[in-house]
Order: sequence, then C-alpha cells, then structure tokens
Amino acid sequence: MRNISEAIIKKNGNYPERVLQFGEGNFLRAFADWIIDEANDKGDYQGSIVLCQPIAGGEVIVDMFESQNSIYTLAMRGIEDGKPVEKMKAITSVSRCINAYRDYEALMALAKSEALEVVISNTTEAGIVYKEGDSMTDCPPSSFPAKVCVFLYERYKAFNGDIQKGLLFLPVELIETNGNELKRIVLRYAEEWGLEEAFIRWMLEANKFANTLVDRIVTGYPKIEKQYFTDKLGYEDNLLVTSEMFNLWVIEGKKEWLDILPIHKGTPNVIWTEEVKPYKMRKVRILNGGHTSVVLAAYLAGYDIVLDLMRDPLFKKFLRDVIYHEIVPTIPMPEEELMTFAKAVEDRFSNPYIRHSLLDISLNSCSKFLTRCLPSILSYIEIKKKLPKLLIFSMVGLIKFYDIKEKDGSYVGKREDGTEYIVKDDLEALKFFEAVWKSRDPQKISHDVLANEALWGGRNLLGIEGLEQSSAKLLQAFGDTSIRESLIKYMEEDLYE
Repeated sequence: MRNISEAIIKKNGNYPERVLQFGEGNFLRAFADWIIDEANDKGDYQGSIVLCQPIAGGEVIVDMFESQNSIYTLAMRGIEDGKPVEKMKAITSVSRCINAYRDYEALMALAKSEALEVVISNTTEAGIVYKEGDSMTDCPPSSFPAKVCVFLYERYKAFNGDIQKGLLFLPVELIETNGNELKRIVLRYAEEWGLEEAFIRWMLEANKFANTLVDRIVTGYPKIEKQYFTDKLGYEDNLLVTSEMFNLWVIEGKKEWLDILPIHKGTPNVIWTEEVKPYKMRKVRILNGGHTSVVLAAYLAGYDIVLDLMRDPLFKKFLRDVIYHEIVPTIPMPEEELMTFAKAVEDRFSNPYIRHSLLDISLNSCSKFLTRCLPSILSYIEIKKKLPKLLIFSMVGLIKFYDIKEKDGSYVGKREDGTEYIVKDDLEALKFFEAVWKSRDPQKISHDVLANEALWGGRNLLGIEGLEQSSAKLLQAFGDTSIRESLIKYMEEDLYE
C-alpha cells in the first residue's frame, strides 16, 4: 500500500511559512490547519504552517510527519440535511513539524523569519500558566508563555524593534480570555527577567493577542477503522484524524487584523468580532448546557451514549424542548443566529460516527451544571416569572445521579437496572451528597441540596418560589416509578402555557 506522500501532491506546503503553531495534536490539525488549508485552496491565503511540539518527549510524531512529507488526511463525518455524510480532505499546508526541545535552534530561527505573521497555540488549559523558575537561558523554558517571551525577544532583537514585525497570537486554549491571559503572563516573564523597557513596549504595541472561542468535536485517529480508511483512501496515513462536520472559530480582534490571516472568507465558520462573550454564552448554554441537561437522567434511564438517547423520541423531544423553549429565550442574541446554532447542535448530538459516553460527560457535573444550566434557570425565571420545568427536571436528575455511597475509595451510584457507576467530582461535593442521601427523604434532600451555597456559586436557591416543592415532588416520583415514566408524565403537562 502506498504512503500518503506518494499518493497526494503537496500543493500548499511550499508557500512561505507564515504561521507557527504550538501544538501538533489532533484538534488543531482537524481545525485550524484545515481552515488555513481551505483558504489556501481558494486563493484567499498563501501561507504554510510550521508545527511545533511544545513539550519534551513524544518526538516520534515529528518523525511521522517527516515520513509523510507533513501531509495527512482529515475525515469529517456527521449529519447534513438529515443524512450521514463523510468528507475526506488531504491537508497539505503544513510545511514541517519540529520539537521545541530537539529542534530549539530551528524554533529560534523562526523568530527571525521575515515571513512569519501568526502564532496559533493549543497547549491545553494547563499550558497558559506561569511557572516559577523558568529562565531565558533555558533551551527552551518549560512553560508556554515563557517560550513565547524568549521567542519574541529574539524577534525584537533580529528586527531592531521594528513595529511592523509584531505577530498575531491566536491561542485556542479553553480558558477565559485566553489571549489576554497569554499576554499577561508573557509580560510577567519579561518584567521578572529584567528585559529592557523598549522591548516591553514593542511586545505590547507591535503584537496582537486575540481572545478566541473554538468549537469542533475531534475524535482523533480511528484505530479500529484503520483498514476501512486505508481501503477507502487507497493509501496509508498514520496521521489521519477524524472530526465532526461542524466547526466554529470566533476571534475577538480589531477589523484591521482580518487581512493578516484571511480565513473568514471561505466555507469554514470563522467569525471576527469585537466581543466574543455572546458567542461563548451561546455555546455554553445551548451546546454544553444541552448536554448537561439531558445526560444524567438519560444515563439513569439506561442509555450509555449520546447517540442512543437521541434515537429515543422521548429524550430527543426533551432535549429539543429544553433548548428551544427554556435556553434560547435567555440568550441576548439575534433569534435567527440562536436557532441556526441550536439546529446544528441537534445534528451534532445525532452524529452516528461519534460514540460520546454519557458517563464521560458526567465528570464534574456539579460545576458543569453551575456554569452551563443554572444561568439559564435564573435568566428564565427573571424573564418569564416562572420555573423552567425541564431544566428543573435536569436539576433533580443531577440530585438523583448523586445518590451515592463510598465504596473502596470511590463514590458509587446505582442505576434502575442495578448497574453500579462511579461518580467523579470534587471530594467535598461527593461527601455532601453521600451524607444528604442517608435520610432517603425527598423533602429533606431537596431542601438541603438547594440550601448548599457551595454547589450554586454562593447562592441559596431556597428563595426561588416553588423550586423546593417541585424538586421534592420529582425526587419522590423518581423513587416511586422510574426516570422514564416520570419524564413521560411530566411532559404530558402543559409546560409552556
């Protein structure tokens, strides 16, 4: 069988190296690199990407890129117009892959590159952090922001502080205001290391740090389907990566930055905006909140993956109703944008190519419910002057899911069919729920959970009219019948009269 480099012409990899990417993992290769490749294909851009592995060890992937001439395949799979689709694309915009530890001189040479304009990063949530002890003489420093500081200082010296030689930074790490946070820590290193004021001014004035929001499910290398893809493509690809069809990249930056990386003109869903917060609210409340609102009750009812619950008309209707009737009305964005995004979420949850475990999604459900669902509950009450009944059902599903006991160092719950499951969350939350469920009294459990301000971001929810009574009634129903029967009866009521 042919290697991919023998089967695919590398048409975009010989452009000037305009993009440096810290992170060679599946997400960026299936997201940012694909978007740039699309822009190259359409003639909107003429730039290639240097991938830099930012951590020590694992250099084998660098060798894999070299063996494939830095070409790989992205397989996008999902639902379009109600039908399953697969789209294959060979990504040819990566020029090479280096390791910051094995190829430090190559990384520093890029700092002096005339062509370089953009730095993209995905070093995980733990990447944009300050680490005490990092030094400019380290080759390289351990933290990502320290690497950036050294890199920028090399660039500053190479171009004698030319204001035109600053870079556009597009971090996609999943933290609040990721661009601002990266800039803050880089500045801290510059000041701690005693770098000259002229460099600090250049760093702040010449360089652009954008806050971003990204959204795409990337399922990585499909080990169990390797032969399927080899047969379908007609070549071997050890770097093949799979993803869903949907993508979204929201970049908060000035309009004059657009042409530095003109990726917003093509098919990929790239939005440049002056304010990323509304898009984050939309994603957190509809996509993440939709997940969190339905998965715990569905798991207790016997489902194991998202796709299966979406094939059940009852739970699918529950998800649709909670999104369209209780979440969407709480988000201050144009209705058309919200409806389009909500429809995409339905399709994504129904993706037959993704087996998304409900138990995996349940990890840290207390904090997830706090950030993803409680804001919708509170906003709905403020706007509609009544309880959002399905979101309250979700809240009680959370309480029931945490009917747990300590066992062999883990906290274990039990489904209606007797199957045991391990609940993973903050230890204090686990201890609290174990203690509160000892009474087995729905009224007391409801009261104590709603009164626990630590669960609800410092709020005592007992003051919300009707919430305690509704919660206790549902908990009683869960004990008397089943989650499914309770939901059937619940949804027979006129919830939105």
